Amino acid sequence: MHRISKQAATYAILLIAQTLLASFLFWTIIPIFLQLISNLGVPQDIDPWTQAAIVAGAVALQCCYWARYHWVAIHVPFRSAFVGHLVMFASRVSFFFGGALFSVIFFRHVPALDAFLPIGEAMAKGLIVMAILFALFCYALELERFGKTIEEPPAGGVNTAR
Repeated sequence: MHRISKQAATYAILLIAQTLLASFLFWTIIPIFLQLISNLGVPQDIDPWTQAAIVAGAVALQCCYWARYHWVAIHVPFRSAFVGHLVMFASRVSFFFGGALFSVIFFRHVPALDAFLPIGEAMAKGLIVMAILFALFCYALELERFGKTIEEPPAGGVNTAR
């Protein structure tokens, strides 16, 4: 029977945690995103608990990402070019939403505002949006690294030119 190493288990836990946190952010932000699209130029009041949950989710996602990046090597249970491509595709798709959110806020919503927010509030909200976007970017990088590692042939394998 094959035993999973502690390093492999830690990697799996961190990747699953990142995936759950990214999913949480997507499902929490999608209704806000739809509100922004439906009410362009209208300042949106987001419940403070929802804001706190989003910030906490982004911070937790960053903690998992950087812990994995600094202390845990990527572990792949098998090699497959096809599965690697699917994971890298998921990486790109996961960042589409972040890019769409950024685009709606900065290129469509902000210029349409009738009155701009006070500078401090605008900066705080801008930093929160950038933190969320950066967290989603880091998650996309994590998936891309995982996909590339799955795709690579074992050391001494063939087809290294791809």
